[in-house]
Amino acid sequence: MKITADALLFDNDGTLISSLESVRRCWTRWAKEYGITEQAFAEIQLHGRPAAEIVADLLPAGRVPEAVARIEHLEVEDVAGGVVALPGTLALLESLPAERWAVVTSATRRLAEARLDEAGIRTKTLIAADDISRGKPDPEPFLLAAERLGVDPARCVVFEDAPAGLTAGRAAGMVTVALTTTHRAEELSADVVVPDLSAVSAQATGGAVEITVAG
Repeated sequence: MKITADALLFDNDGTLISSLESVRRCWTRWAKEYGITEQAFAEIQLHGRPAAEIVADLLPAGRVPEAVARIEHLEVEDVAGGVVALPGTLALLESLPAERWAVVTSATRRLAEARLDEAGIRTKTLIAADDISRGKPDPEPFLLAAERLGVDPARCVVFEDAPAGLTAGRAAGMVTVALTTTHRAEELSADVVVPDLSAVSAQATGGAVEITVAG
């Protein structure tokens, strides 16, 4: 399958990189510190959501700012050796002009930069939780990325591994490509579903990017 686009927008965790073990370690430690029961913690969706939203679901409003700062500190301190680029990530990004792609993440800028740096990824455009007022599944993060890159949202392709991110991409009017790195294919609603980015290649042609999806 071939797709012509002006920009490629990538989620970070679960799409470009894997930090699942680090996330589990840090959030489990955080939950114990804040007296969150296993049952309450198990009912909360962690993946693909800003930490501030997760914490707000678990703690009274007055405790949220300090608790958010704590989980960010734990996760930033845990990146060494706990974050790796997923298959196909580095090869695909290296084939793209810097002005034709962005990372759009639910993590804070500080945490996202720490994880990207650990995985050996440099990006010119990063949209993080600090930049938005409404996180995924709202389309705001992806629309802001398109604006920063100066492209029409309809000419963007979103690469995501989480249902919330794919919902955001569709709401933004963008083509969606789902990766089955953290969810089963039947849990993901997208224009295209692939195992990981090793199934995707791209070539810049003039002002556009020709994307080839294997399968």
